Amino acid sequence: MIRGGAVADDSGMPIEDPVPMLHAEGLTKRYGRRAALSDVDLRVPAGRVVGLVGPNGAGKSTLLNLACGLLEPTSGSLRVLGSRPAASAAHLARVGFVAQNTPVYPSFSVADHLRMGARLNPSWDRGLAERRIGQVGLNPEQKAGRLSGGQRAQLALTVAAAKRPELLIFDEPAAALDPLARQGFLANLMEFVAELGAGAVLSSHLLGDIEQVCDYLIVLCDSRVQVAGDVRDLLAGHHRLVAPGGDLGSLPAGVEVVRAEHGGAIVRTGLPPAGLPLRAEPVRLEELVLAYMSRANAPAGREREGAR
Repeated sequence: MIRGGAVADDSGMPIEDPVPMLHAEGLTKRYGRRAALSDVDLRVPAGRVVGLVGPNGAGKSTLLNLACGLLEPTSGSLRVLGSRPAASAAHLARVGFVAQNTPVYPSFSVADHLRMGARLNPSWDRGLAERRIGQVGLNPEQKAGRLSGGQRAQLALTVAAAKRPELLIFDEPAAALDPLARQGFLANLMEFVAELGAGAVLSSHLLGDIEQVCDYLIVLCDSRVQVAGDVRDLLAGHHRLVAPGGDLGSLPAGVEVVRAEHGGAIVRTGLPPAGLPLRAEPVRLEELVLAYMSRANAPAGREREGAR
C-alpha cells in the first residue's frame, strides 16, 4: 500500500523502496570532444521492462555499455541494481547482456555455447538452457555460424537468461530480424522475464516492439533524456490539442507544448482533458516519442516559436 507518498506494508508501517534498477546522476560520457551522454539523471524502478528509444547517435548503446561496465563514465555516476556496474564477479552474474547483432561465436556449436556459459557463470541453469534450446528448435551440434539471424538471436538470449540474472539488457537485438523471427524473439524475451522475475532494458528503433512488451519508456535524443516514465502515466499525461487554424491561444499554467503541429499541438499536462481550453485527444506512444525527438532536433529558434 501507499501511505503519504511512501511505500507501506499492510499494518501501515513504512518499508524501504526497492533499490532502483538503474540510477544515474549527472551521468556524462565523452569521446574526445563529442558528448555521447550529457548530464543524464535517471531513476528506473526495479522490475520494469524498459524501452529505450532514440535516433542513431543518441547515446543508447553508450548508456547500455556503461550499465554493463564495458565503459566508464567521464563524470557523474551510474548504479545498476544498487551497485557500480561490474563492481564484482557477483554483480556481473546479476546482469545478462545481449549486444547489437546478437554476437555468438561462429565456430562454436550451440552446445559449446551452453558449456561455455556453464563454466563462466556459477548460477548457470542447465535445465533452463537445454529446455529453451529444444523449444526453439536449435540443434545442439549446429555451428553458430550456420544459424539464421533469428536462431542466433535465440541462442544469445538463452545464454544471457540461463545465468538467471536479475536484469537483462538488450541493445537492438531484433533490428535485423524478419517480422516472424522478431515476434518469436520478443515472445521468448517476455517468457524469460516472467520465469526469472527479472527486469529488462530493450533498446530498439522499432516502436511497435517497444509498445508490445515495455511498461516503462526512456526517450534519449541529442545525448540527453527527453522524457522517461511509466508508459501508462506518460500516455495519460499527454494530449493532442486541436486548434483550428493552429492558434493555441493562451494555455493554462502547467501545460507544456512538446511539439506544435498543423492544427494544434501535442502537450504534456497534469490537467484532465476537460480542464483544457481546446479539444483534447489521446496520443499514441509512437506520436509521443516522435514529438520529443522532433523537439530535441529542432533549431532553437523554431522550437521557441512552436512553444509560444
